[in-house]
Amino acid sequence: MAKTVVGLEITEESVRAVEMSTGRSPRVVAFGSVPLPEGAAKDSEVFDTDAVVLALRQLWSRAKITGRRVVLGIGSRRILVRDYTTQAMRPDLLAQALPFQVQDLLPVPADQAVLDFYPVSQVDDQVSGLLVAAVAETVDELVTAVSRAKLTVDSVDLAPFALTRAVSALAAPGETVAALHLGDHTSYVVVMRDGVPRFVRIIPMEIATAAVRARSALAESASDTEVDAEAPRFEEAAELVAVGAPVVRRRADLRGTVRPVSMTDAEIGVVVSRLGSTLRFYADRSADAPVNRVLVSGAGAVVPGIGDALAASLPMPVELVGLSTVTASTLAIPAGDLDVDLLTTGGLAGAGARA
Repeated sequence: MAKTVVGLEITEESVRAVEMSTGRSPRVVAFGSVPLPEGAAKDSEVFDTDAVVLALRQLWSRAKITGRRVVLGIGSRRILVRDYTTQAMRPDLLAQALPFQVQDLLPVPADQAVLDFYPVSQVDDQVSGLLVAAVAETVDELVTAVSRAKLTVDSVDLAPFALTRAVSALAAPGETVAALHLGDHTSYVVVMRDGVPRFVRIIPMEIATAAVRARSALAESASDTEVDAEAPRFEEAAELVAVGAPVVRRRADLRGTVRPVSMTDAEIGVVVSRLGSTLRFYADRSADAPVNRVLVSGAGAVVPGIGDALAASLPMPVELVGLSTVTASTLAIPAGDLDVDLLTTGGLAGAGARA
């Protein structure tokens, strides 16, 4: 068995990875994030393979990641995750039957989809759980891009499931916990009990994270190149991303002028409202297992105003968690965007590290 496992995510703003040692007490041995140029990827889809491959190579070099086999996380608004009940049967038989059973639920023909079923409970001969369906072409393109960077994809995992594994140790037996990952453009809501995800929603939602603000600053810099020869290229700005440091520097570091771009109260209100309505939707359907606590991660969680507004709007405790909260590390994991962003990535690595 390999001595380490690497969790990898490719988002619209960056590629990020966590390498963990294997065994009874896995530890983080390397981690990092490298930004992507605009348009290179979006929602777990690759549009510019060359740019993604370059970023992956830079990430492995700068973070000093040694493992070449990865667990790739996907999380997209195009991925279907819904409650599903079927007849109990052996996993191999279910895998054969599932495409015929769920064809009418899919946005594409069953032979063009990657299907999975996560069982949650069973009553008599009926098993209930979560049906997951992704477009096969999208997954294939992701795997191809990673392979071109001389990496091997051992498995592809749903990012919300990785988030569940990452925070499961923080929940008491029998406690129902909601884990929220607030990303730059896509957020996840997972409700879990005893380490089992019982409810998953993937929400397209724009949040002005530090990475989004940095990209906006770079785009503005690029538009000024004719009058400012010192404006940084994307490649130069990427060099500012230090492994183990916050994902980006402020605009003052790039151009010498601080011009913060914060979210308005109305924009924050929209984010909080959508998250709250999603939790209420779960509560209306699951009165027997109310959420006791909310754990929040992702760069969106540390955007000024969002955490306070979320805590004020929900009737249960809200806690900020990051990779450093749940996993021992041989390296210092600095507080901030990188720590909270890497929580899910660490969950991807952790599954293999404990296998």
